[in-house]
Amino acid sequence: MTTDQDRRRWCFTGPHRFPTRDSAAGRLSLSHTSERRQPRREWALGICLGLLLASAAAAGGPTDVLVFTRTEGFAHPSIADGVLLIETLGVEEGFSVTVTDEATDIEPATLSGVQVVVWMSTTGDVLDPEQEDAFRAFMNAGGGYVGVHASVDCEYGWPWYGELLGNGAWFGGHPPTQEATLVLERPDAPGAGTFEATTPFTEEWFNFQANPRPVVDVVMTVDESSYDPGPGAMGDDHPIAWSHAFAGGRVFYTALGHRPETYSDPRFVEQIREAIVWAAGAPIFANGFETGDLGGWSDVVSLLPTGPRASEHQEP
Repeated sequence: MTTDQDRRRWCFTGPHRFPTRDSAAGRLSLSHTSERRQPRREWALGICLGLLLASAAAAGGPTDVLVFTRTEGFAHPSIADGVLLIETLGVEEGFSVTVTDEATDIEPATLSGVQVVVWMSTTGDVLDPEQEDAFRAFMNAGGGYVGVHASVDCEYGWPWYGELLGNGAWFGGHPPTQEATLVLERPDAPGAGTFEATTPFTEEWFNFQANPRPVVDVVMTVDESSYDPGPGAMGDDHPIAWSHAFAGGRVFYTALGHRPETYSDPRFVEQIREAIVWAAGAPIFANGFETGDLGGWSDVVSLLPTGPRASEHQEP
């Protein structure tokens, strides 16, 4: 019977650029035996991550979560509150939490040990092409993405990331922070939290460059008639939180989270808890097959091409 240790040993050996054990440092590091990226490397990386993520999914719920906090644009003071929330949920739900603002941690050795990456109000151009490849392989292999608030304000020049967000729903601007009415569209969906059918809520209400609804499951919207949405208003349909199956994995995004006090609001806390647990679920394949079985990994090993990159980004 193949064990997790056997899978890790197989994944982290070979003639290409894969993690190896640095006995002196006591950690995994990357060995460079080939500078030229090869299709076999990408195929093997997808398979390796898939095996490890499937083992975690079969065990039920996340065991390891990475919180990514890098900002190259506006840095929200509430990021620290978000980190504390995830760490608290880790204690309550029994998963470990690693926090980093280093883009170099978005690489195979680190990602192979986690089921969910929380992008906590990341802004600007946070990953280089190689790191993008690593994160894309993580999602292809059944990984989970949970985006919080300003995670839509980054990677504008990476088309794949726009698809992950849903239909290119990058940040498009916002009016001053104010109270508005949240409308819960799917109370049975992951990330509905304990919000009521309609909830007054104070937030920095993001407008988006595109409406994600055509390709996602919208969990909640904001009623634009209940506040002044300013330039870039989205009209009668203004999604605020949504989820979807993407590239073999699961994506959840919430635009809530600008204010520090939001991270102690029980309704929001439950939203994030549900999102992480759901995102860590079994891989979702292109044919809709959802399972922890290892038999379908051939559906998720290919990586999408890297798109052009932009040098200028908007800030919230």
